Amino acid sequence: MKHTAKKGSSRRAFLAGCAGAAVSFPSVCTLASNTGSVVSPPPQVILGRTGIRTSYVAQGTGMRGYNRTSNHTRMGFEKFVALIRHDFDRGVTFFDMADLYGTHIYFREALRFIPREKVTILTKLWWRYDGPPAQTPPAFQKKSARIALQRFRHELTTDYLDIVLLHCMTTPDWPQELAAYMEVLSEEKDRKRIRAVGVSCHDIEALRVAAENPWVDVLLARINPRGAKMDGPVDEVRRILLRARRNGKTVIGMKIYGEGTLASRKEECIRFIQSSGLVDAITVGAETPEQMDETLRLVARYPAAKRASK
Repeated sequence: MKHTAKKGSSRRAFLAGCAGAAVSFPSVCTLASNTGSVVSPPPQVILGRTGIRTSYVAQGTGMRGYNRTSNHTRMGFEKFVALIRHDFDRGVTFFDMADLYGTHIYFREALRFIPREKVTILTKLWWRYDGPPAQTPPAFQKKSARIALQRFRHELTTDYLDIVLLHCMTTPDWPQELAAYMEVLSEEKDRKRIRAVGVSCHDIEALRVAAENPWVDVLLARINPRGAKMDGPVDEVRRILLRARRNGKTVIGMKIYGEGTLASRKEECIRFIQSSGLVDAITVGAETPEQMDETLRLVARYPAAKRASK
């Protein structure tokens, strides 16, 4: 794959020079010194058959995300960029975004300080902006998807996206309903403008279909020990994710802390996910450097079990 790191670096340098006088960002060293004890970097992993090498822990950016806003955008550019720079200095190289969260342009500012080729960008296509699939012609869906993906690259000042997911599957019929979007994502993957494709799921039957569908490279699934904000009972979701792994899918766990409802049980949650052997990576919506450091300490305390395969 041919990337344009040199060109991107020049663009970032230019932007930094233009904006440096207007915006000042807190020192990453100060943030690090304020967190207390030493924090080990997360393991670097290969995301299944995608071949993508990145950190086991991803920084999510969509806490309470809707209408192109989230808690992360609401913190403002300065705090957002400081958080991303802190993560990167800790060894986090995986960043989870979405058009629905509005975080692309915020992350673009972080890329003024972080080399694009050193990070993995996951984002998601909110196809619902086009209206109900049954009422939208496939030709329109394809055109909309191509324009959206071009916009994503522009917003992020990158010529490729690592992972693009169809966002929030809630019906088992999604492969039929969203075939036009899937076709465009496959085309972009063939053109090397996307490295891997897949779905995020918010329904047990949609999850079950994703585990079997050959188009899916990456499956973003809700998993934690208490079933909080999950698609179904823990044991049932576990069986589906196990099936997805056996089918060669990359599984990324989300809602590890139940969207904050299990914040008092973080150690239990990380111990569970680390011992399950069900995921290639996890994404957590840390909103402060201290929250990310807490997760990294717990991940280091409980080494991951061998990947489940039966």
